[in-house]
Amino acid sequence: MKDGMKARSDIPSRAIEEAAEWSVLLMDEPGDLDLRRRFEAWRRRSTENAAAWVDIQQTIDLADEALPDHAHEWRAMAAPRRQRRAKAGRRRWLMPAAVVALAAVIGWSVLPGALLRLQADHVTATAELRTIGLLDGSTVTLGPDSAISVTFSPRERQVRLIKGEAFFEVAADRNRPFKVATPWAQASVLGTRFEVCLDDAGTKVAVEEGHVLVEGTHGRETLDPGQAIEVATTGTLQRVNLEAGSVAMWRQRLVYLKNRPMAEAVNEIRRYFPGRIVVTDDALAEQPTTGVFNLNDPEAALRGLAQAHGARVRRISPWLLVVSGS
Repeated sequence: MKDGMKARSDIPSRAIEEAAEWSVLLMDEPGDLDLRRRFEAWRRRSTENAAAWVDIQQTIDLADEALPDHAHEWRAMAAPRRQRRAKAGRRRWLMPAAVVALAAVIGWSVLPGALLRLQADHVTATAELRTIGLLDGSTVTLGPDSAISVTFSPRERQVRLIKGEAFFEVAADRNRPFKVATPWAQASVLGTRFEVCLDDAGTKVAVEEGHVLVEGTHGRETLDPGQAIEVATTGTLQRVNLEAGSVAMWRQRLVYLKNRPMAEAVNEIRRYFPGRIVVTDDALAEQPTTGVFNLNDPEAALRGLAQAHGARVRRISPWLLVVSGS
């Protein structure tokens, strides 16, 4: 390995995935100068990005020598695009290899999912909703791409939300409090209906019925029906406004956002789309968004979201959608 170069194990998986996506985009639009400018800004942003770019280019160079299963399907998918744009540039023939490389990266990134299953008692897949009956008569509804572990003892009932979101309908038991823990917060109840969501920013708890005690490292708050709170990764608590009927709307495959960044809406849609969604413009991703989105058709929801912001969605493959400014 050359001096200063990182081994793949030292490169964040997100950087590897982004590098693969940039490869596909640049080979699909080799003459797009604005796209090239945004790519160069991404590559210079960190040493991890630069190392990921070198790594993915090496993967593309090897793709034709060791193609994964079903590679012929990816080649067949890319062939018409290659024929239509044969005049676009000498490297157009590399498009299938780039797509294969992206497929390989997606497969490589499945490893964290396998590790997640070792920690969890219940896991859902993309677009999957599942209701689980617990031994005490309580039920948990898991949102897509979510995971929990369950530990019951004579003194308490504890569920650990490892990933995603869950809605709890807790059977009353005064002798055994029901606790839901995340890395940043804990919610305790005796019998109620409430939602807990976990993401990179922290934990959100919203109450539909009953009362919930929420604790972070910097305080505690009791929530009544129709109230919600966010606990940041720092442990600080902040109450947030909650629209009537908006608790766990994802149970109906709906998501409601009010004046939230477009990136947050895209993240919600990603949980229902069996592939990758890439937003190429950071400024676009920060645009405020308000609306209710039907996630029964995630691609249609994404196109509606993009249209509202004057953006467009391109389908690069059945597994890759790209959102960019018009």
